[in-house]
Amino acid sequence: MPSRPGKRLQTFSNPAPERDYRIRMEVPEFTCVCPITGQPDFATLLLDYVPDRLCVELKSLKLYVWSYRDVGAFHEAVTNRILDDLVRATRPRYMRLEARFNVRGGIHTSVVAEHRKKGWRG
Repeated sequence: MPSRPGKRLQTFSNPAPERDYRIRMEVPEFTCVCPITGQPDFATLLLDYVPDRLCVELKSLKLYVWSYRDVGAFHEAVTNRILDDLVRATRPRYMRLEARFNVRGGIHTSVVAEHRKKGWRG
């Protein structure tokens, strides 16, 4: 059965909630479109987080990322939106998302957004 893009991020229980540990993911095939020109933008997403009670399920993350393929979004806006959605779904102790966009017009753009749970010092 073919998969379809979707905005629903699924989670599973953290197998070691008593410990701070980092989960790192690299998503090298992120695409969206420029909201002004409609041309495609390509990026590698680097996700780094310390889970609390929940972890993000990988297939749902893949389908979530795919859902942006035809969405017009500025680099800064889409990076922050993705971080907000991941934080809402997982409620991590810490999360950092870096979006490294491919060169466009001779300019390379990286956007970094972070979240820290109140009181967490890591």
